[in-house]
Formats: sequence, C-alpha cells, structure tokens
Amino acid sequence: MSDRVKSFSVGYNPINHSDIFTSGDCITGHITLELSKDCKIDSLSVKLKGKAQVKWTETHGRTIVMYSNKEKYFSIKQVIIQEGQGNNVVGQGSHVYPYNFQIPAEDLPSSFKGSYGKIQYTLEANLSRSMRVDTKAKVKFTLLCKGNLNSDPLLMTPQHSITNKKMKLFTSGTVGMDVNIARTGYYQGEGIKVVTSIQNRSSRDIKPKYCLYLKCSYFAKRKRKVETKDILKEVGDAIPPSAGQTVTRIITIPPTTCASILNCNIIKAEYRLRVYLDVKYASDPEIKFPIVILPALQGPDDGEHLPAYPTFSHFA
Repeated sequence: MSDRVKSFSVGYNPINHSDIFTSGDCITGHITLELSKDCKIDSLSVKLKGKAQVKWTETHGRTIVMYSNKEKYFSIKQVIIQEGQGNNVVGQGSHVYPYNFQIPAEDLPSSFKGSYGKIQYTLEANLSRSMRVDTKAKVKFTLLCKGNLNSDPLLMTPQHSITNKKMKLFTSGTVGMDVNIARTGYYQGEGIKVVTSIQNRSSRDIKPKYCLYLKCSYFAKRKRKVETKDILKEVGDAIPPSAGQTVTRIITIPPTTCASILNCNIIKAEYRLRVYLDVKYASDPEIKFPIVILPALQGPDDGEHLPAYPTFSHFA
C-alpha cells in the first residue's frame, strides 16, 4: 500500500441484532480512506457481490485432479468517485464515503462455508490511482434464505416407511418397525414427532435409536463430493424379545442447526433423520427420512432469533 494511503476499509450497518440479511433487504455502509498526504485518485467504487464456489482434489494413480466450479448470483457496482470527472485530488486526513444497495429480491441461497465449498456475499471497495496497483478492501456479510411451511406443499407431506429383517448368525427370529413422522419440513428449534411401531420377534433385546445428520454435496465437472456430520443422536428404551411396542419420541432440532440449502446448483446441504433398531451381533434395520430445516420464525426484531449460517471446516 502506498505511503500516502494510511488505511482503506469498507464496512456496513447491521439491520438487526443477529447481523443477518435476506434477499430484498437494503444494505448501507461506508468506505473509509485515510491519507497521509494529498492524493490524486482516478476512481473509487464499491461492489455488492454474491457467489458460490467449490474446490477439491482427487488422486487417480499418479495424477492429481482438481475439481472446481463457480456460480455467480449478482455483482452490482456503485461508483463513488468517477474516473475522468474533475481533478479528483483528495486532501490529507480521513474521508468517509457512504453507499447504499438493495440486495436482489431473488431466491438466493444462504451463506455457507464447508470443507470443499462456500456461498459468500461480500462488499468490495476498490481505489484506483495512476501508475499504482489498485488498493482493495472487502467485508463479508451473512445472508439467510427465508422459508415457511406454506411455500411448498411437499414440506407438509407426512412420511411413512416400514422395514422387516430376518436375523442371522448369533440372533434368531425377525424384527420390524413401522415409522411415521407428521411432515417433511420443520423450523429450527422445532420438535420432530416420531411414532414407531416395533415388533421384536428375535431372541435379543433391541433398542430404537435416532440420528439427525447433515449431508453436504459439492458438484464440479460432473462429479460429486460428499461430507456428513451428525447433528444429534438419541437412544430409546430396550424392547425385550417376543414383544411389540409403539414408541413416540420428540426429536428436537437444535435452534443453532443451520437451515437446509436446496436452491444452489453446486452446493446442497440436506438433512436426514435415521431411525434404526440396535440389534447386537446383527446389522441394524433402518429407515431414513429426508428432513427440510427452515429458518426459525422471526421475532419482532427482524432476524433476531436466526442462527449463524452452516459451517464445517475452513474453505480458503
């Protein structure tokens, strides 16, 4: 950075306590430029940008293959100081330049950061001077995709499945379960009511178990990279041999669980509820239900109760 430019930064003004935006919101802020001497500026601008990108490598024999992909949502530029207009000499000291944008009112995916990809929304300021490398500043902001149970009939669809399994090796007989959940879509912090009718015709005790997990998929060059993360696990009471029982359990989605991402072409964040029977010395019969998690219903302060966006590990 030139010795004339002591500091250059861009910031924005939060619109709620959680510091979260949604599509259609207005975002305002300012660029701060501090100069040690008078300085001639060619142009000063700021961009509002939204994009998704994925990247990972795979080894095939002696060859390392890089997979990458990008999806651009918008790039909106606002010029603060126009090139070729006037003298454009800015005096010594600190200068603050306000800006304002409206985030496009589109079906934008939520901010996300995973091991192999990210969905990112940024404000990027650019200071251009003759015979100098441009000076840049950037700040990220969090955007969350709103949703409600009435937005898609499939979210209100009940789910039902049955499985029966004959035991082998150290366990004899059969076990089976008939599982129902009321719908497919749920809000963060809401309880999933799971009703399971279990028939234990085996020679051992069995326990119903529940696991809510997140499955993230990344897409590039017709390939998919998948990672999973368990959100919660719960265990029910044992059911003795030659017994049948109907078990009702409420699986409460943690309020900080990230909302599903289903509207991005190169990154998907999907949830599954796995209901299975723990049988010793045998493979466990299981049923998996797709679950769509929506942002929590908001309080009086728009966005006050919304949690942070999905995060796995760092993606550069």
